[in-house]
Amino acid sequence: MKLGLLPMDKSLLLGSSKRNGVKQRKSSWQDGVLGTNCPIPPNSQWTYKMQMKDQIGTFTYFPSTLMHRAAGGFGGLNILARSVIPVPYPKPFEQFTLLVSDWWKTDNKVLKQRLDQGNSFPFPDALLINGRPNSFKFTSMKGYTYLFRVSNVGLTTSINIRIQGHTLKLVEVEGAHTMQEVYESLDIHVGQSMAFLVTLHANPKDYYIVASTRFTKPILTATAILHYQGSNTPASKPLPIGPTYHVHWSMKQARTIRWNLTANAARPNPQGAFHYGTVPVTRTLVLANSAGKINGKRRYAINKVSYINPDTPLKIADFYNIPGVFQLNKIKDNPPPGPIVLGTSVFNFSLHDFTEIVFQNNEKTIQSYHFDGYDFWAVGYGPGQWNPTMRRKYNLVDATSRCTIQVYPNSWSTILVSLDNKGMWNLRSAIWPRRYLGQETYFRVWNTEHSLYTEYDIPPNAILCGKAKH
Repeated sequence: MKLGLLPMDKSLLLGSSKRNGVKQRKSSWQDGVLGTNCPIPPNSQWTYKMQMKDQIGTFTYFPSTLMHRAAGGFGGLNILARSVIPVPYPKPFEQFTLLVSDWWKTDNKVLKQRLDQGNSFPFPDALLINGRPNSFKFTSMKGYTYLFRVSNVGLTTSINIRIQGHTLKLVEVEGAHTMQEVYESLDIHVGQSMAFLVTLHANPKDYYIVASTRFTKPILTATAILHYQGSNTPASKPLPIGPTYHVHWSMKQARTIRWNLTANAARPNPQGAFHYGTVPVTRTLVLANSAGKINGKRRYAINKVSYINPDTPLKIADFYNIPGVFQLNKIKDNPPPGPIVLGTSVFNFSLHDFTEIVFQNNEKTIQSYHFDGYDFWAVGYGPGQWNPTMRRKYNLVDATSRCTIQVYPNSWSTILVSLDNKGMWNLRSAIWPRRYLGQETYFRVWNTEHSLYTEYDIPPNAILCGKAKH
């Protein structure tokens, strides 16, 4: 698959470069973040080449520079299973893609300027479904089953999705088949995607599809229409009620989302063939987010380091042995004392390390983290401070694999990840203002072998910038 990307204004734009959750196996060169790629210059284009063989499911793409994402530069990216590999549910009659986003009346350049000046990010003005606050219509027929692929492409806000008079049978999250539990509504956090089946069994009329914000005051709501073909009866209120704050409710629901160990994945081997719960952990990271000020301006950090992008992408500097761009392991494995500082933080790992990462959230707002190039097992959620005894609460059997995980207010979440994808990979807050102001870091996954079996070479069309420009 090729993605040809063309900047539309005079700002540096990395195009729709991030395929959210889709592994770029053997090549972080195609990752599309400033740690691995130079930005596409104005009035030019660059083509990403991706081989969609390693994962199926529901994903998104979006620009990863500045605040371009707030201008609507995103979309759905659905990867279908090959015809010879069956999925673990009956083939739906049709598929629908829902992109739920928060929205601001303010221009994306003004939003960026607010952050640059050290001001807080404003509360969104509205919630949208496929670019509209209401009236987007999905036409369907009674008696048939439809697959809804829903992604939270917002910048800041967790959402809850539900359909009036219908239930949602969850079948997939970010490329992983799940146990087919039935829900009245589902929480989808920033950067996450889900797919669920809806069977049309109700009286033929129109029904509301409702998305509402979670953990916010006020609550924002967007609606779309599930239209039964041939019906002339409009949808009627009241809207189906969803949860509002209810952190414990959301955490309990997250624990019910489990891996379908009997289903195949994109590969022909069963998903459950990898017994992740029996693999020895080689290293544990406890990563705490924090807010603070540096030189009087708001910044966000991971383990007290607020990331700054150098002029030369880390991956390019590493490839050409350019010194002075980044320093390995300056960021600590555990939260240190003291104030936050600026830095270009990179964790150094050996290829195939099996790692436990605990995300500790000591703030009152929900967090969301995305790990480029990997899916991981979301093994645990809990309130308060994490400590090693919390491992007794981990799901080491059928925790679902995914690429974005939420961390509830004053709580922790734990993932296990096999670092089997060589390269320079971005771990970041999926909440975009926090990521823009430094809540991200990089993982250098490495071995000394130069082999196309473990990592592809730099692409011939790679853009060079900074110290590598000449």
